[in-house]
Amino acid sequence: MSVMDLRGLSPAPVTVFTRDGEVDYAANARLAKWLVSIEGVKSLVILGHAGEGTFLTTEERLKLIETYVEAVGGDVPIIAGITGEGTRVAAEEAKACKAAGATGALVYPNHGWLRFGFQKGAPQDRYKAIWQESGLQCILFQYPDATKASYDLDTQIDIATQEGVVATKNGVRNMKRWYVEIPELKKAAPELQVLSCHDEWLLPTMFDVDGLLVGYGNIAPELLVQLIAAGKAQDYPEARRIFEQLLPITRAVYHRGSHMEGTVALKLGLVKRGVLDHATIREPLKNLGEAAERQIFEAFDAAGVGSVGSSAIAAE
Repeated sequence: MSVMDLRGLSPAPVTVFTRDGEVDYAANARLAKWLVSIEGVKSLVILGHAGEGTFLTTEERLKLIETYVEAVGGDVPIIAGITGEGTRVAAEEAKACKAAGATGALVYPNHGWLRFGFQKGAPQDRYKAIWQESGLQCILFQYPDATKASYDLDTQIDIATQEGVVATKNGVRNMKRWYVEIPELKKAAPELQVLSCHDEWLLPTMFDVDGLLVGYGNIAPELLVQLIAAGKAQDYPEARRIFEQLLPITRAVYHRGSHMEGTVALKLGLVKRGVLDHATIREPLKNLGEAAERQIFEAFDAAGVGSVGSSAIAAE
């Protein structure tokens, strides 16, 4: 197996819709092509939270994978969010995603676990079934500590050392756990690629990771690539400078009442940058209102993050 190289930025793109709410495959292809044109982008991770993946039909999900695979032309792997509830359901979903052209799987926990917790061994079996059924290279998804679907260290190590697991997307959002568990994961699985997904406060995690897997990668990929480089170089002053430059955007997009609002804000950010013409979303997401839109647009101006330019997002 040729392991995916995720040592850099892996944006989690939004899903672009037409104004009447249908998936706009041509616009999604343009977004994909722009993102992969940026040096340091290592993969595109679709069908997750930022991509409204669970709001799409099965047919839309598979066609979106095919669209992304064709758009990037093999330049980077396409990774699909796997969200099916049951282990068998998730394995079948992964198999279909593989047939559509995906290379990797970002494996979400069974969402029933968010409320009720998980039985020992169940997460490990979920990853094993997905790998064995589909052959998709798996990313261990560590949920926030505040949820009941946040895996204890032993469970993480069990998953990380399984065949087919090549990376972890860690969003534990508890720095006490981060500083204890990340070194132990690296010790147990030295080849495991560690990716932070702490969109709202990236700086504390930048010096321990191989890369970022973030929705934030939609709207400021150029600066996030620089932030990753500074973290790898252990250059705190430069990392701090980039973090401070991005802070108005971080606050406007992610310091909101709900992380789900961040998905809406990402689309507005892409409108501000000239990548999208409008920010159409699907229910149950809600528009943020004119005041929030102005705040988000002003944040990009304050950060000096401007329009991408028509040549960079030219049609196919």
